[in-house]
Amino acid sequence: MIKAIAVDDEPLALIVLETYCKRNNEVELIKTFSNLKDAQKYINQFPIDLMFLDIQVSRTNGMEFYKKLENKIPVIFTTAFEEYAVDGFNVSALDYLLKPIEYERFEEAVYKAKNSLGNNKVKDENDFLSIRADYKLNKIYYEEIEYIEGLDDYVKIHLSDNKKITARMSMKSLLEKLPDNLFIRVHRSFIIPIKRIKSVQNKSIFLENKEIPIGDTYKSVVSDIFKN
Repeated sequence: MIKAIAVDDEPLALIVLETYCKRNNEVELIKTFSNLKDAQKYINQFPIDLMFLDIQVSRTNGMEFYKKLENKIPVIFTTAFEEYAVDGFNVSALDYLLKPIEYERFEEAVYKAKNSLGNNKVKDENDFLSIRADYKLNKIYYEEIEYIEGLDDYVKIHLSDNKKITARMSMKSLLEKLPDNLFIRVHRSFIIPIKRIKSVQNKSIFLENKEIPIGDTYKSVVSDIFKN
């Protein structure tokens, strides 16, 4: 779980971030601040993993505040002004969220933060996944999974022997059970094993015998996989 703080002088903006963090299982919002002075005191005393920082806080430039921090905490900038985006990336921000912030965009930023912070579950590739389906507990080895497809309230796990296991659960809850270094979500309806990726072209990922679409929300995640 990523431990985060948020700094913004707009009460509504802090409420939105608090609401989104409660909705997301990857990040816990420990504290919120309406001014930079109090945020600075907290940062000096307590360890945190991530900071949501408004670029303009009470007429003070949040970006300049961040540049002066001795302890460079990973940051996601938030602002109502799109022209600050380039500056945000110039100071190695993890991401830049434009207000009003949409939840899907927030979720993408948190996903980036998780990857950057290295919060990977350490599991062996020969480990297995236990899924309850068809009135029994199924043992599924990671290496057998071709891809996973989301179908409303169900997931369909396609296996290498052409078998399929369908279980009643969300894609999000299934993704939490999988090791981050082996699987990646590339679309709201698809999770794939990284090692099975053969090529990427335009908005599609090609596996051995399957073309998987890349969702707009996950483009940067796919790009980061190949960069790394």
